Amino acid sequence: MNKSPTITICGRKIGSDFSPLVIAEIGINHEGSFDKAVRMVDDAFGAGCECVKFQSHIIEDEMIPNDVIPGNAKESIWAIMKRCALTEEQERDLKAYVESKKMIFLSTPFSRAAAIRLEQMGVTAYKIGSGECNNFPLIKHIATYGKPIILSTGMNSMGTIRKSVAILRKHSIPYGLMHCTSIYPTPYTKIRLNALQELKSEFPDAVIGLSDHSLSNYPCLGAVAMGANILERHFTSDKTWPGPDIEISMDPSDLKELIDGSAIIHQTLGGEKAVLKEEQLTIDFAYACVVSIKDINPGDIFTMENIWVKRPGTGELKAEEFEKILGKRAKGFISINTQLRRSQIEE
Repeated sequence: MNKSPTITICGRKIGSDFSPLVIAEIGINHEGSFDKAVRMVDDAFGAGCECVKFQSHIIEDEMIPNDVIPGNAKESIWAIMKRCALTEEQERDLKAYVESKKMIFLSTPFSRAAAIRLEQMGVTAYKIGSGECNNFPLIKHIATYGKPIILSTGMNSMGTIRKSVAILRKHSIPYGLMHCTSIYPTPYTKIRLNALQELKSEFPDAVIGLSDHSLSNYPCLGAVAMGANILERHFTSDKTWPGPDIEISMDPSDLKELIDGSAIIHQTLGGEKAVLKEEQLTIDFAYACVVSIKDINPGDIFTMENIWVKRPGTGELKAEEFEKILGKRAKGFISINTQLRRSQIEE
């Protein structure tokens, strides 16, 4: 049997044998404020989060000037990123701060220049966003670094994902694939958790996860039951803050709930339908056994009138054997309310 795939980031193993990795995507929720970014790191840490993710924007290498307005905003993507982009110094300071808390620092590069910056910063892994899933030149560039890659797949077909994965495999990159729906917020009917199984079947060497943009933790929790090993949602310290992604963001209490809940659900997975030895204490009182409901004399035939099934379950003959006993004879006297034993029955 093939071993289930795992990837390791900063010593943290990620895969089906381990509790799901919850990624708190701070993204651009700091709106360009370093102090806000630090507070979100602190609040994520306080909620027990292992990993926070930022976005690395070097806008001149990322896009040409434009007036395209995202569906979840009222200003152009150019204006948003101009306002929200952090400097290289700020990104370095954030990485150092995150790692001082023994947390995993991830950042999504949206351009070649951003990838180069992150590599020079010494990041241990890369998260590639859905918009870059079909950006084969950028994926090839990042793959040359030889570090684990988590790739989101929103807005992309299986055919496109296959091409991206082929690049990762060519460079022997340990990788994860995140099912994602790039609608902000995502209606529950558009999340399509069955896609997790499709990805798992098509890419058996991938660690599978869900990057969710809905308004609650429920899809991510459901995804764990369907095999997701990585969970990602946007995160903010305060849902009243401004920003295009705030509406779809979890706050510290939501984050703690997601971490705790996903860990519990993961513990419930696996196993098979069988009687556990730990259930014996319950069996002793909950099972019914064959008992006499009248005094029974030697040679009497066991019938529905003199035997029945009653608790507790400590007798030798459980209720499932009741019908096998009917019609047989008693070897000796049996008083009322006695749990029958095989030695009392003539064969």
